[in-house]
Amino acid sequence: WALAALLGALLGAGRAAGTELTFELPDSARQCFHQELQRGIKFTLDYQVITGGHYDVDCYVEDPTGKTIYKETKKQYDSFPHRTEVEGVYTFCFSNEFSTFSHKTVYFDLQVGDEPPILPAMSSRVTALTQMESACVTIHEALNTVIDSQTHYRLREAQDRSRAEDLNGRVSYWSVGETVILFVVSVGQVMLLKSFFTEKRPGSGGAGT
Repeated sequence: WALAALLGALLGAGRAAGTELTFELPDSARQCFHQELQRGIKFTLDYQVITGGHYDVDCYVEDPTGKTIYKETKKQYDSFPHRTEVEGVYTFCFSNEFSTFSHKTVYFDLQVGDEPPILPAMSSRVTALTQMESACVTIHEALNTVIDSQTHYRLREAQDRSRAEDLNGRVSYWSVGETVILFVVSVGQVMLLKSFFTEKRPGSGGAGT
């Protein structure tokens, strides 16, 4: 019964509240998101560019006072953990203003709050964890790692698929261009050779009588 209860707590324990979003970021554009947070709350921003250009984007975070607490330019991916110092609306912005023709697809994950303990009163207990409880905690941490790895590989797969489709399109256009050039050159060579072997007839003109 104790094992079943621990496994139930392990499976029922959730991660910190969060928001995942994949959005389109046009060229020369900026997209901002807003989240109201209490003071002393921990949040983590993870983002990655999936498609477009050199797979880079500008990102910055502002607190309610307008102070920039995070700013990176032309990053493919990054992670920003922070604990809020003031209460209010925080702004998370992604900018593609440096690009004049590259359309981007950006994924971001905003985790807010500390992860709740998987065992009851785990944070306030003074006794050491039992072997079973320690194993459950280890399994829970491993599952969180698996979730993060799955998200990472899913994004990498989408990025690689986009690159493969783009490469396939370029190869197709190049093949069509080579075919057209080969056809034009072939026709030109045939016409040139034909002109060499065509009998030239003298002009029709005779002396008057």
